[in-house]
Amino acid sequence: MSSCCPHRNTIYLFIFQTLAYEGGYGEGDKFIGVRVPNQRKVAKKYYKTITLDELDSLIQDPVHEFRATALAILVYKFQKSRSESEREQIAAYYLANLDYVNNWDLVDMSADKILGAFLFNKDRSLLYELARSEDLWRQRTAVMATFYFIKQHDFADTLRLAELMMNHGHHLIHKAVGWMLREIGSRDLKTEVEFLKKHHLEMPRTMLRYAVEKLDPALKEKFMAK
Repeated sequence: MSSCCPHRNTIYLFIFQTLAYEGGYGEGDKFIGVRVPNQRKVAKKYYKTITLDELDSLIQDPVHEFRATALAILVYKFQKSRSESEREQIAAYYLANLDYVNNWDLVDMSADKILGAFLFNKDRSLLYELARSEDLWRQRTAVMATFYFIKQHDFADTLRLAELMMNHGHHLIHKAVGWMLREIGSRDLKTEVEFLKKHHLEMPRTMLRYAVEKLDPALKEKFMAK
């Protein structure tokens, strides 16, 4: 579709609204059709001047794009922070507003960049509290936060959470876990393959399919066949 298509935003809005039905990715959410690049432009322009108190109305807004923009601002603030106390304040704010990080894209754009980065050199028991909660988005936050660890070649918590989530009933958790296993394999193939050898027979099909996506075709076929 051409970038100058006059109906682009209408189509964009329609796609997201169709996902807002019960059981859909955007269940109960409201969308107004603001594209992600424009959200990031706003975030980049204002993250230095807006305070956390001022951010409340944005991150708690019922409109999806407003919450996404607030999270983009929070990510910029965290990444540009100059002190550990400031990072701690931002991470605490993120956790205090976790009820509003309530869709897969909101989790994925923020969990590793804020929570994962903050917990990297700290006690990580919070991730297991989130994983054992009954809230889907908190569970996904726990998994996706470990993406930061993976990028530092630290895989232990991702693998432990993958085992914990092995029998989870929701495909959005299956996809998140499979994706993180694939990311481990991109950095350490042996670690991923050893995990798959141990668990592939019990893994949900979607989780396994995501995990093996980039494996050698013969190895992929071997795991998928079983």
